[in-house]
Amino acid sequence: MIKGFIFDLDGVITDTAEQHFLAWKKLSDEMGWEFDREVNENLRGISRMDSLRFILDHNEISLDDETLVELATKKNVVYQDLLNDITPEDFLPGAKEILTHLRTEGFHVALGSSSKNAQKVLEQLSATGYFDVVGDGHSVTKSKPNPAIFLFGAEKLGLQPEECIVFEDAEKGIDAAKNGGFYSVGIGPYERVGHAHLRFDTMAEATLFEIKSYFKDLF
Repeated sequence: MIKGFIFDLDGVITDTAEQHFLAWKKLSDEMGWEFDREVNENLRGISRMDSLRFILDHNEISLDDETLVELATKKNVVYQDLLNDITPEDFLPGAKEILTHLRTEGFHVALGSSSKNAQKVLEQLSATGYFDVVGDGHSVTKSKPNPAIFLFGAEKLGLQPEECIVFEDAEKGIDAAKNGGFYSVGIGPYERVGHAHLRFDTMAEATLFEIKSYFKDLF
């Protein structure tokens, strides 16, 4: 039986992709690196350090670990400043509704995000009250597609993976959910998250009614 839900943050609850893009773009321009929206799309769902390594690999650049940390920190300062613009109006359509329904019906809810700024984003959205557990980039060391962040959330909720449904918008996120033995709901195009158990184009379509209808044998 499904007792818990675990949500990714970016692209599921809200969309901070633009803030990430602008922060990486500013750093890349300062460093003279090639970086555009096509490259940025490959950063969806992965950690800050892994994102930086991807950009460096794309530019065929190698840097020592100390410099990597300095640059990642520099990007994050820009990103955090941009996060101050987020308000409770910035929930993705449908996200607040399903979180409210889950609260009303007594389901356990966790966040499972690779972002180290997840707590800040939730506070800006006034969304902390919807989550029993917040798993973020500080909670585990291994990034998606490793299932560590979702396993962390399930453990803190006191549930087994097969008792949870994961919401994700990234290919690596769906991979992580499946690798951990979770049921998965993909948000986004088929070519990105079509391997999820169930897929919707947007969160607005992913109502609790639709979820229960599809996984009817699990409720």
